[in-house]
Amino acid sequence: MDTDSRTPLIMVAGIDPQQVIDVAEALWQQDPQGTALVHHDLRAVAEGVVSRNTRHGEHADVHVLELAHGCVSCTLREDMLPLLRRLAQAPDVRRIVVRLDTALEPETICWALRHVEVDGRPLITDVSVEAVLATVDRATFLADASGDEELVERGVGGSPDDERTVAQVAVGQVEFADALVLAGEDEDRWQRSRLEAVLARLTPAAPRGRLADLDRLLAEIPESARRGEVDGPHGRLLRGQPSLETDAGVSTVLFEERRPFHPQRLHEAIDVLLEGVIRARGRVWVATQPDEALWIESAGSGLAVGQAGPWLAALDDWSDVADERRFRAELTWDDYYGDRAQELVVIAHEADPGEITRALRRAVLTDDELAAGREAWGAYEDPFAEFHRDPCEPAGDRGLDESEMGGNQ
Repeated sequence: MDTDSRTPLIMVAGIDPQQVIDVAEALWQQDPQGTALVHHDLRAVAEGVVSRNTRHGEHADVHVLELAHGCVSCTLREDMLPLLRRLAQAPDVRRIVVRLDTALEPETICWALRHVEVDGRPLITDVSVEAVLATVDRATFLADASGDEELVERGVGGSPDDERTVAQVAVGQVEFADALVLAGEDEDRWQRSRLEAVLARLTPAAPRGRLADLDRLLAEIPESARRGEVDGPHGRLLRGQPSLETDAGVSTVLFEERRPFHPQRLHEAIDVLLEGVIRARGRVWVATQPDEALWIESAGSGLAVGQAGPWLAALDDWSDVADERRFRAELTWDDYYGDRAQELVVIAHEADPGEITRALRRAVLTDDELAAGREAWGAYEDPFAEFHRDPCEPAGDRGLDESEMGGNQ
């Protein structure tokens, strides 16, 4: 018997604000008396304010918030999380629907639900993530997901200095979703095939359908869906077992290698992840940093690189290591490298998969460089040696230089 007494929460994200509104409204209409609808509007964030909109039954409330010391992340954490707790504890609230602003990614909000404490405990003790939904415009998604336009250029930046691209947000929203709500029309059958091939690789287990199919989509979310679970940097890269076959010109490249990367050659090779590629993500090790894993993530021409924490081979104590990571490391352990390895997954829609693999292969150490040893490696110039992080914006589980609530990348 299910004894979970937490309040179910559904999160809706998307690049097109009207499409997100349509889905959130449809969810609210299913039970307007028992559903609380929450939205933090960031359109006026450049003027230093955030508008919080809440609707429950016959009551609608609009509250203007001043930015907490100029930080969107802090403002949302300090307002959204306590608000969700109050709603979850209200006896007449049976479900919460969070309509995310275009600039927000559901993964960062879900991380906060699990890790940011309010009154001594995280919000996940009061709410359960029933589903994360993302809207996809069939006519524009491929262009959005492969472009170089910044959010601020489109007028939807999470903060005045938000440097993220539309592609980074659009891809992140879809990749984290449990179900996809499709809108708009394809230009032709070829575009439809390419879009479906991309979506099937970004989130292979997520059911897809139109707004009219909303009930079916929620019912078809598989038991294995993440439902807000955030993978760490050493988690699964092929969640949902996407196809590795090429379909409609869309391919998945899995690059695996034990040898370390030469930092300068890796820096030069990264360009292959930014041209004709929808998504690249994974963990790598460079010869100059044998103890620390790096996380590399790109969408379109937007790139994020950050520290992903130590390799197990550099740790004496594994007591705090997740069982799944420990088990995987034990299965693949190498006497020389330990658990250190290159693991990158690249979804290409226009790039040559072979050229991606060749460029990355050329970046690993040669036989002579490998034989020279760590002392020689330490003398290499390392473009990845320093990372900046705003103290207001904790990078959370992945260790990336990014905001938990939509800040800089």
